[in-house]
Amino acid sequence: MIQGVEVVGLYVRDQNEALAFYVEKLGFRVHTDVVNGDYRWLTVQHPDQPSFQLGLFTPGPPVLDEATAQAVRAIVAKGAMPPLVLSVDDCRAAHARMLALGVEFTQAPVDRYGTVDAGFRDPSGNGWKMIQARR
Repeated sequence: MIQGVEVVGLYVRDQNEALAFYVEKLGFRVHTDVVNGDYRWLTVQHPDQPSFQLGLFTPGPPVLDEATAQAVRAIVAKGAMPPLVLSVDDCRAAHARMLALGVEFTQAPVDRYGTVDAGFRDPSGNGWKMIQARR
């Protein structure tokens, strides 16, 4: 029986740069960081969600050939991948804190659909939505 989703992979330009962003700016922590030859399996998790990991992977072998990896890097850099969504208690406060840490926002907090949301990008170009939990 399937027990649920454990890891969702995210392509990043540079694993060390992504690790610093997700740990220092978003508050994630390292779950797994292992190297096998040229391949590095790097996952982070939010401290309040220990059953879920976000994989920070570079496009390339052994998963992708170089031509495909180059195309994926270009798509990620353009911000063309589907956005991921973070849940926050107070979107405006989270926006102010993250902005002070140097997070690049693509959309300031907006009242929409009975809640508040904002958008930002990681250093690789991956888009994120940050949505305030409904009360």
